Amino acid sequence: MPKRNLDQDDLLEDFESRVVALDGVTKVVHVAGAGPGVIVMTEMPGISPHVARFARWVRDAGFTVYMPSLFGRDGAVPGVEEGVATFQRACVSAEFRVLASNESSPITSWLRALARLAHEECAGPGVGAIGMCFTGNFALTMMLEPAMLAPVLSQPTLPLDDPAGIEIAPAELAAVAERLEREDLTVMAYRFKGDRFCQAQRFAAYSQALGDRFVARVLPDSAANPTSPPFFTDVVGGPHSVVTAHLIDEAGQPTIAARDEILSFFAHRLALS
Repeated sequence: MPKRNLDQDDLLEDFESRVVALDGVTKVVHVAGAGPGVIVMTEMPGISPHVARFARWVRDAGFTVYMPSLFGRDGAVPGVEEGVATFQRACVSAEFRVLASNESSPITSWLRALARLAHEECAGPGVGAIGMCFTGNFALTMMLEPAMLAPVLSQPTLPLDDPAGIEIAPAELAAVAERLEREDLTVMAYRFKGDRFCQAQRFAAYSQALGDRFVARVLPDSAANPTSPPFFTDVVGGPHSVVTAHLIDEAGQPTIAARDEILSFFAHRLALS
């Protein structure tokens, strides 16, 4: 994949922008690639050039990427003013449960429908999904959809007001835990050690709920890229985005190892030969 300037807006010209209506809700979904389906859910404040780069890595690894537009301006470099405005709108949106522990965001119902669509269109044993930051936990709730086989949680941030909270309804969490055990599936999860939005208490809560089915990777803060877009420098203010804004694109870096492990996880679970 040719390198792009991550400091410039990404036109996403190598994706097909589709208008997808599911369960009475219509959203734009950027689609690219061939092979089993993988849903890439953007971090806050939207589909940045760094998020698009990760989606292209997934595409180039042999998958069909479905990247839904959930908030923000698609392809935009995350600036402070625009990013904060996007964050504030998402916090009051009916689609998200930002401050409530033990509740699932309503948008996850639509995302489960997207997983079904991806499986229908791509065939194979099932689909994978990765959520990041604001969407970090959504891939877990999506495991209520039988087509979902490979969930990845990258720095799951919600709920914002409870470091030990899990953004999923208790009955749904129990159903997911039972399915993981029954079908011998696992959940991969990633965070930086000093992340102030996704702290150790949250991963501990996942481990308590899911046991050995929850596979946690905690990266040292020193592994984070010290140079990041303005929103991450001025608003996030520390190591956070494992495979996007704080990834160091150099061989041997822990963040590259995390990316490669995620791609291998998708390949293993989705039977990519």
